[in-house]
Amino acid sequence: MDVDIVEFVVPVENNKTVLVWNIEPLTEAEINDRLFAVFSSFGPLYLLKLTPNAWPRPHGFSALIKFYSGVQAAEAQRETDGRSFFNSQLKVRLSSKQTPHFLCNSNKPLSHSHCLELANHCLGFNGWTSDIITLKELTDEGDVRGEEGGVSERRLRFGCVLQLSFPHHGKTTRGGAVVEDTCTDTVLQSRSKLLKRVRDRALVQAFSNVLLILLGNGKVMVEVKQTSEQFVPEQTEGVVQVNHFDPDEGEDDEWDLTVS
Repeated sequence: MDVDIVEFVVPVENNKTVLVWNIEPLTEAEINDRLFAVFSSFGPLYLLKLTPNAWPRPHGFSALIKFYSGVQAAEAQRETDGRSFFNSQLKVRLSSKQTPHFLCNSNKPLSHSHCLELANHCLGFNGWTSDIITLKELTDEGDVRGEEGGVSERRLRFGCVLQLSFPHHGKTTRGGAVVEDTCTDTVLQSRSKLLKRVRDRALVQAFSNVLLILLGNGKVMVEVKQTSEQFVPEQTEGVVQVNHFDPDEGEDDEWDLTVS
């Protein structure tokens, strides 16, 4: 029985990439819908990209499809190569390119939307829940800047700790995030935007601790990575330390997020 482990990170390994040729020249929307229906039946897809054939090749398309699982990508290649899903037989191959060295140890977290898609595809909409443990404003009084054009600038900062639960597997994990930005809209609008961003980032951080174990019989198990960054219940009674990356400064800061 083939078993594969999927993490909530961007898949970069070439054994997870399938290349498809000999696609008939239909509309891109129709081709995209058909290919997605066919290949997503083998497992969740991270990427499906269509490319028109370049001259002097006949009119039509090729496609690059990236799975989260190498086992599912290999099965998709075996089952679809030579089959007629359009008006001609598809040519389907696994990518044979060597994964660049600088990507070999890449662990870039998935985006918020990709996390939701992967979790819902593998676990179902009722297979996991998220609960906010704390959501606090961390803005200091000194973050109000001088007026410019009659409008004062204010640096807003929010922190969030969130818990993911997988009730059918008896697993939980937590993630935390801090976001900040200069208030450019009304304070109310800026607060609303930052609150959504910090919740989304905390969810992404929590999912980065999760491992999906795909079994050959179609079942999925959930495990949680044991890391020093996890938030255990005892920590939430005091202060949680959250790493925060400031894109303007290009370095990590650390904020103390007191949980109430």
